[in-house]
Amino acid sequence: MARGRIRSKLRLSNLYTFGCLRPSTLEEGEDPPHPLHGPGFSRTVFCNQPHMHKKKKPLRYRSNYVSTTRYNLITFFPKSLYEQFHRAANLYFLVAAILSVFPLSPFNKWSMIAPLVFVVGLSMMKEALEDWRRFMQDVKINARRTCVHKSDGVFRSRKWKKVSVGDVVRVEKDEFFPADLLLLSSSYQDGICYVETMNLDGETNLKVKRSLEVTMTLDDDESFKNFMGTIRCEDPNPSLYTFVGNLEYKRQTFPLDPSQILLRDSKLRNTAYVYGVVVFTGHDTKVMQNSTKSPSKRSRIERTMDYIIYTLLVLLILISCISSSGFAWETEFHMPKMWYLRPDAPEDLTNPISPVYAGVVHLITALLLYGYLIPISLYVSIEVVKVWQASFINQDLRMFDDESGVPAQARTSNLNEELGQVHTILSDKTGTLTCNQMDFLKCSIAGTSYGVRSSEVELAAAKQMAVDLEEHGEISSTTPQSQTKVYGTWDSSRTHEIEIESGGDGGDCNNNPRAPIKGFGFEDNRLMNGNWLRESQPNDLLQFFRVLAICHTAIPELDEESGKYTYEAESPDEASFLAAAREFGFEFCKRTQSSVFIRERFSSSGQIVEREYKVLNLLDFTSKRKRMSVVVRDEEGQILLLCKGADSIIFERLAKNGKTYLGPTTKHLTEYGEAGLRTLALAYRKLDEEEYSAWNSDFQKAKTSIGSDRDELLEAGADMIEKDLILIGATAVEDKLQKGVPQCIDKLAQAGLKLWVLTGDKMETAINIGFACSLLRQGMRQICITSINQDGGSQDSKRAVKENILSQLTKAVQMVKLEKDPHAAFALIIDGKTLTYALEDDMKYQFLALAVDCASVICCRVSPKQKALVTRLVKEGTGRTTLAIGDGANDVGMIQEADIGVGISGVEGMQAVMASDFSIAQFRFLERLLVVHGHWCYKRIAQMICYFFYKNIAFGLTLFYFEAFTGFSGQSVYNDAYLLLFNVVLTSLPVIALGVFEQDVSSEICLQFPALYQQGTKNLFFDWSRILGWMCNGVYSSLVIFFLNIGIIYSQAFRAGGQTADMDAVGTTMFTCIIWAVNVQIALTMSHFTWIQHVLIWGSIGFWYLFVALYGMMPSSLSGNVYRILDEILAPAPIYWMATLLVTVTAVLPYVTHIAYQRFLHPMDHHIIQEIKYYKRDVEDARLWTRERTKAREETKIGFTARVDAKIRHLRSKLSKKQSNLSHCSAQDAMTPRSL
Repeated sequence: MARGRIRSKLRLSNLYTFGCLRPSTLEEGEDPPHPLHGPGFSRTVFCNQPHMHKKKKPLRYRSNYVSTTRYNLITFFPKSLYEQFHRAANLYFLVAAILSVFPLSPFNKWSMIAPLVFVVGLSMMKEALEDWRRFMQDVKINARRTCVHKSDGVFRSRKWKKVSVGDVVRVEKDEFFPADLLLLSSSYQDGICYVETMNLDGETNLKVKRSLEVTMTLDDDESFKNFMGTIRCEDPNPSLYTFVGNLEYKRQTFPLDPSQILLRDSKLRNTAYVYGVVVFTGHDTKVMQNSTKSPSKRSRIERTMDYIIYTLLVLLILISCISSSGFAWETEFHMPKMWYLRPDAPEDLTNPISPVYAGVVHLITALLLYGYLIPISLYVSIEVVKVWQASFINQDLRMFDDESGVPAQARTSNLNEELGQVHTILSDKTGTLTCNQMDFLKCSIAGTSYGVRSSEVELAAAKQMAVDLEEHGEISSTTPQSQTKVYGTWDSSRTHEIEIESGGDGGDCNNNPRAPIKGFGFEDNRLMNGNWLRESQPNDLLQFFRVLAICHTAIPELDEESGKYTYEAESPDEASFLAAAREFGFEFCKRTQSSVFIRERFSSSGQIVEREYKVLNLLDFTSKRKRMSVVVRDEEGQILLLCKGADSIIFERLAKNGKTYLGPTTKHLTEYGEAGLRTLALAYRKLDEEEYSAWNSDFQKAKTSIGSDRDELLEAGADMIEKDLILIGATAVEDKLQKGVPQCIDKLAQAGLKLWVLTGDKMETAINIGFACSLLRQGMRQICITSINQDGGSQDSKRAVKENILSQLTKAVQMVKLEKDPHAAFALIIDGKTLTYALEDDMKYQFLALAVDCASVICCRVSPKQKALVTRLVKEGTGRTTLAIGDGANDVGMIQEADIGVGISGVEGMQAVMASDFSIAQFRFLERLLVVHGHWCYKRIAQMICYFFYKNIAFGLTLFYFEAFTGFSGQSVYNDAYLLLFNVVLTSLPVIALGVFEQDVSSEICLQFPALYQQGTKNLFFDWSRILGWMCNGVYSSLVIFFLNIGIIYSQAFRAGGQTADMDAVGTTMFTCIIWAVNVQIALTMSHFTWIQHVLIWGSIGFWYLFVALYGMMPSSLSGNVYRILDEILAPAPIYWMATLLVTVTAVLPYVTHIAYQRFLHPMDHHIIQEIKYYKRDVEDARLWTRERTKAREETKIGFTARVDAKIRHLRSKLSKKQSNLSHCSAQDAMTPRSL
């Protein structure tokens, strides 16, 4: 608090950057603000009078209680049951369970009811557990506490959920705001405060909020004793960056704007306390208006499975109708001849007089009898398999983050297989791709480049180039990799020296590397420890360092432990510049109302001189200006304008004599951009007193003007002074990516995935990050879609803006389509304001068409709502699987909207993780989550489901064939015990082993051959041709099993004594053949065997024989007609064993033929890899293996592999031209008289 009181003495609003946008009070005689009324502006808030809002509507608003759950105690059972019986199979078995209660059922009723209750109950329990986690998170947030004014200037602690509209609250440093507040005052005298909006827009830089001057004096608890006022403002809406309203206070009306609004879930930083009045609460707050309802997500395979169930239901109904028609025919024409059925005294079901009634009743029996076509155990098996798969994801040590101790977590197991079918990834930037940290890495001063440390992009690109050149034989493969290093910047003129440092941190010039310094990654002894004084241009270096130390808006804080100053800046770039200036010997140590103080150290001796620079004016950085300037007076009285900004803006403002270093600086900027660094140019100008006085007079008039053209006047005034600059250099800052981000993006690109970046950051920041992670590169054509500025909000102006955007989209689409260069790459960049129009119904599909054709898409300044809308557009417009990944509350909307939501458990809280389907600690783990686990889970589930339908069709149709064979009698050929065991025991464990342990290739191979991932994206293993193929295989197997057994056993002696087989002997033999056929089939399907698979497959067959033997030994009252059927009837009969062997071989023969044909003539990618690994060709011929890996990359235009490919093409083109010129010169020399 002491430090807060010291800092609060500053009136920072005196500086232009803080004061130019302060709402001014009305002068006498001026018209008051226009009263707000009409639709969208109906909210009235009585400040410090919350009791006024506890009455009836319209003044009674929502409470501050927030809920993100899908269910509550009342809605859980109806909603959850509705979700469960959306599944076609569950609905069928519900009907079957009801019918099984009646005597017509061929089975015991509990054999139908128990499995249904188990399956539905298990799924509902899982839903309840997931929603309980959301509920507990809501409880935690609603129970947070804040100080609320009770009465008579007394503040009491109260839970967030008890805060009401109109309450005056006091929020202290590092606390979150409990609702949307109107800022009344702060610990600073001029009513400013610093706010971190990371949870809203993902930005880590602090925002400055400013109270109205009229409420600044309300700066302690006592001052609110008699405070009253009225706010009239806009209704709740999701726009984070706008607010329209008026404050009526002391019989005056004051206009309000977004700079006075403190939004819920943002945090108070570097300010001791603020007072505010609650305007919006609970679900009316802007952050909750941006949230979307938690959706119910189902994978594409599960949705396709519903259609398969519908198909089987149609088949079931068809054969049931055939069966009932056959039974009606038999009843009418053949029943009178069946004397053993007593036709003289017929029952209702066998009465020849009413065959239609008999057929209708028999239809119900048939529907239940053939129910084995619909595998109810499929859902149970899938749930079990998915839980196991999720546990493998949770326990994968290669997705465990050692630094934070956080493992990967599958928060829902419903979408495991969906991980293998992702087409588009939509990613947040800050905290997801980046570490929220900037490092000063390189700089260009007076035409000389400094900084020898390589950026992450340079290291990754150099490694990839070395690999690619080695593959083409341009670098000897015998060179030991441990001998390679990277030096300096990746430059095309030195590519013959490409070497890779195994440590991965770039060259270090010192034998004793220094401890890491936050924001400063620079390494070059020429500038450190005062060595810059020995350089050829020390005066320019001095000026460069002073620009870094003076041109900013930061506030210093002394770290008592280290004795160094740290800085609270509006942007992380600015903090890194100050850290660099401090390390170079120019430490910013103090700011007063009108001055900044720099401690300058000129030599390694440590002699320090503290200098004061009076700040005369500060011209702020905006996305429109793309530059920042400060006018200061030094201790000698010289007035200086110090400027930093985008190189394109600075270069056009240079004086004729200020372009001395323009050429080399431009070259260095290009190199820095190629290395993925963020660059700014630095310049200065000396001003004389007369020029400055004249300009300052005009500028002050513009500052104090009131009107719609005030901003334009200020802009024009800044342009007048920011000219005739002298260029002194440029900076290169590395926006520190999370570990492994470039490599992960490159691998995902090779796997054929598209990546969109949706960020709340400025366009310049997003573009720089695009270069850093190789979503953008030099030579890629950037399509920037922006909206024109139109005054007013009339329909005509909006129509003009829309027409302009539509024109830009149309031209861009044409440009992309007319491009004939196959290597050309386009990047689409669009801001949030433009996106508002682009997402409207009449334009969104043109926007999507352009975005799909571009290699990368970056959306800047987007709100959480826009992130969700973009995600929905991509999901619905492309019809492909989308994955959204983020780490903050501002990402919750898109995480919930995407087919798969991945949350990063980072520094921005747990909101994204709580809303996600999967959570990981770092972005780089997404590579393994998708390319390894996604690929495996997709193939496992796809093969498992196809096999499940195969075995149930093969089994279920034999019941139909036998019923037809016996005159549609409704008789089952199998014992009831066999029927119960078939799905539960005898065939369930092998199929679970297939779904849990199957691997076509190992995890290392998945990562080495990322193109294998496209098998899931293209749905090669679960398209309708493969599904129908498995169904046809099941039909074929059923025909073979039934008719071969009938042909072998029915019409000849079965035992040595000449006895023929009875129905139980035929049924048991047939069932034995089914068990063998389906288990051998699954063994042929598997690619990866462990002892577990062998035990479960062959153990299931062995268990069948054990069961038949033991069941037959039971008393005949229990075993019935199968008493001692194995040891006395079947086992002694050779025909039983011969039939089993013949039927099994015949049943699986088509599948064996198919896979042999496919592997020999049309092998898939994994078939080739399996054979290479089996014959160990990868060990014997490393170049063959490397070449196959290169072929397995999907053609991509993003990632550092694409950057390297472009570089290699460029180098080969230059080499080809050089060789052509040499050949031409040689030919000319050959024709000269001397050569003759």
